[in-house]
Amino acid sequence: MQFFYKHQSFIYKVILFLITVFCLVYLFPRSGGFKYNYQTGKPWPYETLLAPFDFPIAKSEEELNDERQAVAQESPLIFTRDTLAEQRSLDRTRKWIRQQVTPFSSSRLLKDWDRYLTNLYSPGLIDASFAIQSAKPILVVRDNSAQKLLFSDLKINDSLPFSNESALLNGIIANASNRLILNEYIESNLVLDSLLTRQKLEESLSLILPTRGVVAEGERIIAQGEVVDQKRFQILNSLRVEYLSDLWASSEQSIIIGYSILVSILIFLTFLFLWRYRPLVYENNTKVVFVFSTILIMVAAIKLAMTYNINFVYVVPLCIVPLLLKTFFDTRLAFFVFLMGLLLIGFMVPSDFSFIFMQLVAGAIATLTMPDLYKRANLFVVAVLIVVSYVFCYISFHMIYEGNLSTVSLDHLGFLLINGLGILFVHPLVYVFEKIFGLVSDLSLLELSDTNSKLLRTLSEKAPGTFHHSLQVANIAEAAANEVNANALLVRVGALYHDIGKMNNPLYFSENQSTNYNPHHELDPFESSRLILNHISDGIEIAKRNNLPDRIIDFIRTHHGTTPTRYFYHKAKKENEDVDKSIFCYPGPKPYSKETAILMMADSVEAASKSLQEPTAEGIASFVQKIIEEQADENQFDEADISLREIELIKKILIEKLINVYHLREVYPE
Repeated sequence: MQFFYKHQSFIYKVILFLITVFCLVYLFPRSGGFKYNYQTGKPWPYETLLAPFDFPIAKSEEELNDERQAVAQESPLIFTRDTLAEQRSLDRTRKWIRQQVTPFSSSRLLKDWDRYLTNLYSPGLIDASFAIQSAKPILVVRDNSAQKLLFSDLKINDSLPFSNESALLNGIIANASNRLILNEYIESNLVLDSLLTRQKLEESLSLILPTRGVVAEGERIIAQGEVVDQKRFQILNSLRVEYLSDLWASSEQSIIIGYSILVSILIFLTFLFLWRYRPLVYENNTKVVFVFSTILIMVAAIKLAMTYNINFVYVVPLCIVPLLLKTFFDTRLAFFVFLMGLLLIGFMVPSDFSFIFMQLVAGAIATLTMPDLYKRANLFVVAVLIVVSYVFCYISFHMIYEGNLSTVSLDHLGFLLINGLGILFVHPLVYVFEKIFGLVSDLSLLELSDTNSKLLRTLSEKAPGTFHHSLQVANIAEAAANEVNANALLVRVGALYHDIGKMNNPLYFSENQSTNYNPHHELDPFESSRLILNHISDGIEIAKRNNLPDRIIDFIRTHHGTTPTRYFYHKAKKENEDVDKSIFCYPGPKPYSKETAILMMADSVEAASKSLQEPTAEGIASFVQKIIEEQADENQFDEADISLREIELIKKILIEKLINVYHLREVYPE
């Protein structure tokens, strides 16, 4: 148990490594890889290819669709004969005819009508709605036998032909209103059997062969330098399908092991990058989980898109990933992790080189041209640049593969446009990841920098001097951060909140003492030091109670490092030379980033500058040099990623800002 407790962080990373590799391999396609890459219209760059085994030549989807349409056109409509339809029609029409003519002519007319109707129903009468399918053959089923007919052999139930034998009958039929009435009374005796018709069509479609011909083992498929025409392209595709299916069936375990090794290498390289170049991220397991979650999201999104349509991979806005990573970390880490994700996606997508090239260019644009994500105009510009890069890359690859622009797919261009619009959803995702992983982005920092927030308003009411001091520190620290390429917004927000612990006992801090009364005159130096030191723990408690991010709380913890409260320490030392200095020291930790180191310097210099009686430019310069050199001598910057050159630049900025604060200028003679 002691071993696990001592190495729990490392064990956690090993488990994370295994889970990530397992999930990625699971998402990969269940097939091996075909070792040849080819395109139509391009020469075959490899050696002459002979068939490694017998395999059928698969028909293209276009050929299969053409055959299906031809079969559907030739598949017959199957009708059944309604034997009672003729009798029902005869009864209704005879009754109507008796009402229309005199009894004298009724008998003769009815005999003519009976012969007329019998001829009409032979060989059959069908509804006029089938006229649009007049080219299809017709089968009439009766008594377990089928009679094949043509549409021209049948009568259509929407118009009555004239009789060749009865002028009297023709006189009735010639009347348009009579013809409409008779058409309503006459039923079709051929009824479509939808079930038999569909079964016949499905039976015919099932006989379509998915292949045409066979390539024998050892037969030459294509020679080196030959152009891959459409015929050879189909043969190569057929070989690829057979090869991958046979390979997966016979070597499933080997393929999974191969995938696992390659994925493990990429994940290990990512861990190595974090350990070597981003140790602070590597040591924080929550941040490590966030980094690998983005890789899993990239691969899962591509897998989901390919499940529905292979072309949907162009819709997935992968460039959101480097933008997210850059928001919480830095450009170098964001681009490296994005590159690892693209290499993993290369195992999945078709035309892998062109797809990876397009995404790599777009990812580089996203990471290199997006200085501030919280500025909406910048995000819109980046989205436009990404879409433009996609379009240019797509058209360029199309010209290389096809040789012209006539076949450019508008659907693909539409997919790329949707991809660019998806980039605009990065702001909601930043908020989601902040809440899930407890991170803080520039968007949140911008909100926290609002001096009208509830916590800062409370500070200004309870400790106005501390609030003014925090504003001054924020201004000079932000200027120093800009000079050394640190996160200026983070430094500013950290400076605004670094002294919120003074709200609990504001009168014990000199900047809040508006009268000459100082409560420390009535206390011994040990008690005074304890009250001063407590503003660190009080500040941390207040910050947590108000849900401030950990990155801001770090400024509260570290802005004094492990320095002593010098005034009270020297006061106690006058009374007792053997006093323990550690009692008067802040608990720390020391600043461990460039930003927290900048705040320590700016806070100490600004606070101590209030003790200057007659500030001059030379006095301020030597004053700043002395304070920062004391901090360096006490090793306060040993754990911070800051160089001596950067410390000198920060000194220069602090001196300039303090001179501006005191409005120092040359004294003119009276």
